[in-house]
Amino acid sequence: MNWRRARLLATAVKPEQWPRHRLPEVALAGRSNVGKSSLINHLVNAPVARTSNTPGRTQTINFYSIDDRLCLVDLPGYGYAKVPERIRRQWAPMIETYLTARENLIGILQVVDIRHPPTADDKTMAEWLTQRGLPAIAVATKADKIARGHWQGRVEAVARELGLPTIAFSAVSGAGRDDLMKVLKTMLLEARLAAEAGLDGAAAEPEGQGAGPSSP
Repeated sequence: MNWRRARLLATAVKPEQWPRHRLPEVALAGRSNVGKSSLINHLVNAPVARTSNTPGRTQTINFYSIDDRLCLVDLPGYGYAKVPERIRRQWAPMIETYLTARENLIGILQVVDIRHPPTADDKTMAEWLTQRGLPAIAVATKADKIARGHWQGRVEAVARELGLPTIAFSAVSGAGRDDLMKVLKTMLLEARLAAEAGLDGAAAEPEGQGAGPSSP
């Protein structure tokens, strides 16, 4: 799966600003400064998402249309204490509302830094996603920052602590890109099959409603 065209579709802080389209959406959730924007830019091979060394820079929900087939959604980073309290109070309901109410959402990439153990915030997010049955995997970014021989151990530790399938990824070297693209392709396929099954069920419903029990 190769993507050729990406663009920022919308930025939002409330549901009324979410784009009105039928594209399936995959959201990226994670702590501030774990590399969500760099991950997006690498996947689409274009600098569409603004990157910064300052944690907490992303303060809106950013929607990126990919080839008009998929939308990657960059959520504000959680867990950065130096962001003003007023803003942090806005982020939690903004993220939760999107994750619970967005019908286009087909999966979540929980992004963590492979160099560090998952934080309490990471564990809370993973547990929350699991409880709600949302399809999710963990992406352990910045793999180029540690020796390759340590990847498997770190990936296994993240998977164990978060209870999610985990992929090591580097936006610098491209390691893990193929595995991640396979995951996204699977999410798209499963969403399409579920939609087709829903349409088939809706089409069959009138016939079922018309066949009531016969009178004695």
